[in-house]
Amino acid sequence: MKSIRHWIRRYFGFSQGEVNGFLWLLGLMVLLMAAPFLFHALRAPAFNSSSASDRQTLDSLVAQLEARQPAPGNNRYRVPTVALRPFNPNQLTVEEWQAFGLPKYLAQRILNYRSKVGDFSYRAELGRIYGLPDSVFRKLQPYIQLPEERPSRYKRQPYAARSERPAPVPDWGSNRPAREKFILAPFNINTADTAQLKQIRGIGSKLSARIVKYRDGLGGFHSAAQLQEVYGLQPEIVDSLQKYTFVPDVYTPQQLSINTATADELKLHPYITSNVARALVAYREQHGIYEELEDVRKVKLVTPELYEKLKPYLRL
Repeated sequence: MKSIRHWIRRYFGFSQGEVNGFLWLLGLMVLLMAAPFLFHALRAPAFNSSSASDRQTLDSLVAQLEARQPAPGNNRYRVPTVALRPFNPNQLTVEEWQAFGLPKYLAQRILNYRSKVGDFSYRAELGRIYGLPDSVFRKLQPYIQLPEERPSRYKRQPYAARSERPAPVPDWGSNRPAREKFILAPFNINTADTAQLKQIRGIGSKLSARIVKYRDGLGGFHSAAQLQEVYGLQPEIVDSLQKYTFVPDVYTPQQLSINTATADELKLHPYITSNVARALVAYREQHGIYEELEDVRKVKLVTPELYEKLKPYLRL
């Protein structure tokens, strides 16, 4: 120990007091560095026993949470909790609608509709409820105990039957008959303007203008499924659009000529990016005009999915 003190004093030029202080400081640093290891060694048995009990508690909590979570694949419309049976939609309560698989907010919406507008008079009227998907309505439709078509309020009688009966005396004190409810007839989505689109509940000025702009950019919808591509349309709005609009079977959208269109003209189409437009023109310049529409598949940037989407909008 004396030789160590002598070496430290000679090497660092310390006095005797400085050497003592240096040794105390060095020992304290070693003790502080070893303290965590010593503490862990002393507490290891107790920690292991407590961690085992904590692990059992966590495992039980995880099992409870997994039991409460819904099964994968569930969506907002559950499978009916009771078997479907014939029913009158004018007599069901919120709980009975929920038993058929409808969420509570939608069941309450049906009751609010009945209280404000009146009872349902035919089956298709239930399908007009905002937010009720067609798939759910089609499952319920065979069990609805209402007429298939809207009943005519004023049925004409034969002339002979009318002439035999005396003309009814008008009762000016009675209330006038309620106004007939407005029912929106399906219309052509490719010829509709913003005013027609705004007749559908949930579609305002912005959404109607966005639908028309996207339709004109495409050159017309060739399938109702393309409505899902319009930015900002919720699934309920798309469902209502597919219910109240249609695409004619013989309709042909506006088409681009792949043999004459420039890259700037091609890239204006929503399905064609700038890179794809340049690739289509470059292939035409290198290999000559397209002999058939299938030749577009030979362009590397045109995937099979993109070709199927572009096919109705291209021509030679």
